[in-house]
Amino acid sequence: MKQITVLSGKGGTGKTTIASSFAVLAGSSVIADCDVDAANLHLLLHPEVKTRQEFYTRKAEILDEKCIKCGRCEEECRFGAISDFKVDPILCEGCGVCTLVCPVGAVRLSERVSGYAYISETRFGPMCHARLLPGESNSGKLVALVRENARKVAEARGLDLVIIDGAPGIGCPVIASVTGIDLGVVVTEPTMSGLHDMERALRLLDHFRVPALVCINKYDLNEEKAEEIVEFCESRGIEVMAKIPFNKAVTDAMVKGKTIIEYSGRNPASEEIKKAWKRVLRALNET
Repeated sequence: MKQITVLSGKGGTGKTTIASSFAVLAGSSVIADCDVDAANLHLLLHPEVKTRQEFYTRKAEILDEKCIKCGRCEEECRFGAISDFKVDPILCEGCGVCTLVCPVGAVRLSERVSGYAYISETRFGPMCHARLLPGESNSGKLVALVRENARKVAEARGLDLVIIDGAPGIGCPVIASVTGIDLGVVVTEPTMSGLHDMERALRLLDHFRVPALVCINKYDLNEEKAEEIVEFCESRGIEVMAKIPFNKAVTDAMVKGKTIIEYSGRNPASEEIKKAWKRVLRALNET
């Protein structure tokens, strides 16, 4: 089974547009939306939920009847989650330090529902996704659960490809999205921040020894900066597999709740994405 993750160093580059198009072109694969903090792949694929799984995290709780108000828990909490001998559940990370330093055992960790993981059906195959409740943490663990569900679904159905739509940035949910994968596709845009954040994403993939390909989306909005991105990648031996032009059809497709491949298969953006997918398949065969 092969796994590819579409990621970007920043939001708004078109990562989900590319990932959803790959899902269409793959024909038979498991689709995993690992952007659990702000999931949006479902807006294009319209999944029909089949199963829902509760996701639990731990939060600290101070027992008033035992607390001697020594203040040790507040002193040692690096997240500032304890004030006036009360725990702010939004700030609490559930690390458990407070339970260790309390001399009378007045602090305990209790589980609570922080989100939900789903296994659904789409018109392009099974989809595993999740939703983290507002203000909750541990999105990396929820991403790991989504990926585990995707692996199990792929094995159960005999599918040999998992397409992962990763979160933007390089934080914990992104790390959980790229560990152990076969290929990373970094989507960037021709801007200064696009170049900078693409570089961070590439360093992350290199750290985990994951082969990388780069896709420049809307390259013709700033061809000078796009060429700078190409030169940067060439200097590091990284292939720019696609330069997708800006096309209003992409926006129109989103408004209709469709992927660009479905909405308009014969336009410059769609054609370049198709070429990119062929390059992805060759890279997967090489790995």
